[in-house]
Amino acid sequence: MAPASAQQESELPKPPVAEQRPHSFEHHGITVEDPYHWLKDQSYPKVDDEDVLDYLKAENAYFEAHMAPHKEFTEKLFQEMKARIKEDDASVPVKDGDYMYWSAFKEGTQYRLWYRKPVTGTDADVKPEGGTLIYDENAEAEGKEYYRLGGFAVSPDGTKLATMVDDNGAERFKLVLRDIESGKIIETVTEVGIGQPVWTRGSDGIVYTEVNDQWRSYRALYHPLGGDPAKDHVVYEEKEDVAFTVGVGMSTDEQFIFIETGENSSDETRFVPSDDPTAEPVLIMRRRPDIQYDVDAAHGKFWIVTNDNHVNFRLAEADPANPGVWNTVIAGSDRVYIQGATAHRDHLLLDTRVDGLDQLILRDYESGEEERVPFAEEAYSAGWAGNPEYAPDAYRIGYSSMVTPSTVYDYHAAERKLETLKVQEIPSGYDPELYTVDRLMIEARDGAKVPVSVMRRKDFALDGTGKLFVYAYGAYGYAIPPSFSTSRLSLVDRGFAYAIAHIRGGDDMGYQWFLDGKLKKRTNTFNDFVDVTRGLIAKGYAREGRVAAQGGSAGGELMGAVVNQAPELFGAVVADVPFVDVLNTMLDDTLPLTPGEWNEWGNPITDPEAFKLILSYSPYDNVTAQDYPPMLITGGLNDPRVTYWEPAKWTAKLRATKTDDNLLLMKMNMGAGHGGKSGRWNSLYETAEAYTFVLTQIAD
Repeated sequence: MAPASAQQESELPKPPVAEQRPHSFEHHGITVEDPYHWLKDQSYPKVDDEDVLDYLKAENAYFEAHMAPHKEFTEKLFQEMKARIKEDDASVPVKDGDYMYWSAFKEGTQYRLWYRKPVTGTDADVKPEGGTLIYDENAEAEGKEYYRLGGFAVSPDGTKLATMVDDNGAERFKLVLRDIESGKIIETVTEVGIGQPVWTRGSDGIVYTEVNDQWRSYRALYHPLGGDPAKDHVVYEEKEDVAFTVGVGMSTDEQFIFIETGENSSDETRFVPSDDPTAEPVLIMRRRPDIQYDVDAAHGKFWIVTNDNHVNFRLAEADPANPGVWNTVIAGSDRVYIQGATAHRDHLLLDTRVDGLDQLILRDYESGEEERVPFAEEAYSAGWAGNPEYAPDAYRIGYSSMVTPSTVYDYHAAERKLETLKVQEIPSGYDPELYTVDRLMIEARDGAKVPVSVMRRKDFALDGTGKLFVYAYGAYGYAIPPSFSTSRLSLVDRGFAYAIAHIRGGDDMGYQWFLDGKLKKRTNTFNDFVDVTRGLIAKGYAREGRVAAQGGSAGGELMGAVVNQAPELFGAVVADVPFVDVLNTMLDDTLPLTPGEWNEWGNPITDPEAFKLILSYSPYDNVTAQDYPPMLITGGLNDPRVTYWEPAKWTAKLRATKTDDNLLLMKMNMGAGHGGKSGRWNSLYETAEAYTFVLTQIAD
């Protein structure tokens, strides 16, 4: 089935035109014009300005009109992608205390069901059969346009369940406590929670965090069962720095509850006994600029991963009675990037990365001997996954590569053996022998070598006749792993090579890789993406105009920057919830995330140089009268991370300024937030829509 014809598209309506209303502001002696400022509803977070809503509805109608001729093709893609997903799939059960826990989907359902069964000590424990249903997301989502389970915690005694639920995409979660045996709600603790709640060791109360009106997680509270939530004990409230947010966690040995506060580049941690959250919190180490640390506990010691004396972090130990004295266990290394440490009874589990690839290490406490878990492929993604117990019999691992479906292992340390528990099933069939992965290093304009992972069919010719899809993120030190995707096959099987560009701004090549893509070095991220694309073209993956690109959120900012810089490279661009109005957002300290973002982008309110730099690359501010590639832009009306007006203003300005007739679409989810529609099939259909756009713009 082919996409719609050009004749069908020629009969479509003209795009909506947003009115330009004079608006400007001056800062640091520079005047900035912003004729689409009015698209930011002044009553936000309530959006009730009829002019704003009319424009968003007109854009959605235009999107629907342009997608309508391709409905059959989109449905074909959707069914193709859906057929690769096992509808009645289940996770591998995990032992936690007296029970095995797992989640599962039933055929046709959008959301998970959660089960458990008592541990019996037989092999049946690792099979998701015969369990008791303890929570049904589908029932909870009934009648709701949006549903997201954000937190799920069973009490240590196994009798109670705490859930965090968001039902509109605004990421303010309702914390509800239930009796597991009866399924009845015990009480609702808060309507504005966030994060994962933590039960006390005695199961008699719960510690949780709340957000304020600015969507800032600003305090941790302790709620005793049956108490009045209005009188919950404030364990810690962040009053010193509006950029810092608060989170809570339990040590792996379950002796301590940690209260963490921080922003993108610095933090500090306090602790209370897990059986007495009302005790005075003890500070481990005072916050310092650009210093991060993360703590776990085992064998009467704190185990701390910190970048206080090396950019790639070191491992230290400390006595809880004197927690500010840190003794080095593993020194920082230019080559080995220590990302985290989990302290189990028998081993410290280390997450590290070497030369851009995940390395999982077990370290013996007494001897210091280290053991690396072996993996055969040259490019892959691996991580410790689902080890809630302090002394498990084996360590759970998640693994995949761009050609290897997601695999769950148990690693048995005594035998140094990986046991395969589950390999992702692809019902419609999948032959990995048809595909190959290229691991490349492409030189950027400043000489940096940027890693690129490319999946393609083995019969894909490197002669410039093919098509190329490039994906990246490039911010906050978040690496995009070379992992498996069933949806991606719909592009690769239609003649695309699929590339993940591990650009600066992520921590793919170590923490310095992240630092080299933020603040004053932010433009390295955009240049890396453009240079990687040109490098792939030079290597014969495609030619100019036969390249598609996609990124979301900060990766959407990336899309905006690269189409301003090098629009001729791309034949289709998808920008999801794009952070493109960077200057205006960073100037507005009343927005939920702005104060906490200054360390990533700079503070243009107080710093003239930061103002000039952000103004120089902010995608919205740098739209110019030039040809742009076909573009699909998405947004969410309830998105607290990238507010809806960013994609709306950008779309309006692009349409009024660009000199081409290429298709420009915006889809605004009117009942969702940052992640788009909820539910596995709704989300998958949006992927099919995005791929429809790409495949109709870059056709054979």
